[in-house]
Amino acid sequence: MTDTAISVQGLGKQYIIGHKKEGDFRHAIGNKLRNIFKPDASEKEVFWALKDIDFEIKKGEAVGIIGRNGAGKSTLLKILSRITDPSTGRFEINGRVSSLLEVGTGFHPELSGRENIYLNGTILGMKRAEIRQKFDEIVDFSGVEKFLDTPVKHYSSGMKVRLAFSVAAHLEPEILIVDEVLAVGDAEFQKKCLGKMDQVTKTDGRTIVFVSHNMGAVQNLCSRGVYLKDGLMEFKGGIEATLENYMFSVNNQIKSSEWINDKESDSVIHLKRCKIKLIGKQPNLILEINTEIASNKKHNKLFVAYDITSASGTPIFQSIPIQTPFIEYNLSLQIVTSKIELPKLIPGLYSVSVWFGEHFSRGVLWEKEIVNFEIENSPELNRTYPHNHKNGFLIEKSDVTITQK
Repeated sequence: MTDTAISVQGLGKQYIIGHKKEGDFRHAIGNKLRNIFKPDASEKEVFWALKDIDFEIKKGEAVGIIGRNGAGKSTLLKILSRITDPSTGRFEINGRVSSLLEVGTGFHPELSGRENIYLNGTILGMKRAEIRQKFDEIVDFSGVEKFLDTPVKHYSSGMKVRLAFSVAAHLEPEILIVDEVLAVGDAEFQKKCLGKMDQVTKTDGRTIVFVSHNMGAVQNLCSRGVYLKDGLMEFKGGIEATLENYMFSVNNQIKSSEWINDKESDSVIHLKRCKIKLIGKQPNLILEINTEIASNKKHNKLFVAYDITSASGTPIFQSIPIQTPFIEYNLSLQIVTSKIELPKLIPGLYSVSVWFGEHFSRGVLWEKEIVNFEIENSPELNRTYPHNHKNGFLIEKSDVTITQK
């Protein structure tokens, strides 16, 4: 009997992208007729979402699939879940698979939550008596008992995720495939889900394939990892080594301290440029942010806020000016300068997102992770860095008292 849960060999997924030529109605009709008799291959482009992917997952392993947006992670999971077929290569799965991918996947919208639980169990090959034994656990874990007889189409995204995860985890498939969809749930439920996944792999011996941008969750749950980059497999191995390869690649890719926006925008406020610089030395660093804004109308009560995230996308903190926060805009190109006293951050790359609002209520502009800065060293970590640099993001001194007895 094989101990392999999933085997992937030379897997690839190809898409054909069509490029429409702009023109008037006559051009559109002409192109249609021309394509009937002589298809124009030049209007089509071959795109490989995945190419030459090879790995093997043993039964009982939890494996994290990581990579930036567009790397091919979700495409890989859809292939393993048999939602889409590969263009090249082959894969073999030993065991029943339950997948939690896009919100609502696997649910019939017209059926109630109760009926969908039984439907999913039946699809997994379970008998009605087996599903009934697990029913109360599923409902209790999901927390949607009040809406159990309501059609799923009336559920919120969070409710769908709660019920979908509960069904997937409690109906005891041998293999559980989970995409970033858990990010839809609240923080408490995410923690609950991660605890359940940890239990099913370490206690019950089931296999988990997990995709997440939360590197902390991946590190805590998974023992091995696969790093995808632009549809190719960049690295596979132990989870620590996989994360190190991913973070090294990210650090080398994005170190820009200036962002210029040449695109036209119909938003209320147009952010044309953002430039940052670090002033001082660790641990007393100040982040200076200069933003150039433009608009076609006057604004009396604008204000700005900044989100600081890690290279893996984990939110670190938000900075909102408290003193004289309102900005008056008078139709000329305007530079807004902010200075943020940074907390004591561990070495690594951090991103800045810019948000403009009006009257403390309405958001009028949001540009996510557009500039980056790097913390290179910290005196407080001299004794342990780089061996202990992954635990959290902030460094604080502590007083130690030693009492001799």
